[in-house]
Amino acid sequence: MLTTEKLREYGADVDEALVRCMNKENFYLMLVGKAVNDKRLTQLEAQIAEKDLDAAFETAHALKGMYANLSLNPLTKPVSEITELLRVRADADYTALLNEAKAQFEKLCAL
Repeated sequence: MLTTEKLREYGADVDEALVRCMNKENFYLMLVGKAVNDKRLTQLEAQIAEKDLDAAFETAHALKGMYANLSLNPLTKPVSEITELLRVRADADYTALLNEAKAQFEKLCAL
């Protein structure tokens, strides 16, 4: 069962996120649950593999906003870096950042 204590251990800034959620813990946990069920990280990986950098930027930007608003810092960091590279349509190797994001996502899902 997902708890704020587990999220703190994961590295989320729960106190910051709760302020955004009007200090409603159940609301925050429901939103994190929705983030766990979100499939856009897989979509982002496919878009990058297909070199569809415009679509990848839109997906990465949306994920960055969701993770940042929920203060899921371990996920926000690599997705933010991906977003900034995609913002300038950098022809870069995104593998390490995608792997970090996927690893952090898996850790979150395991909570």
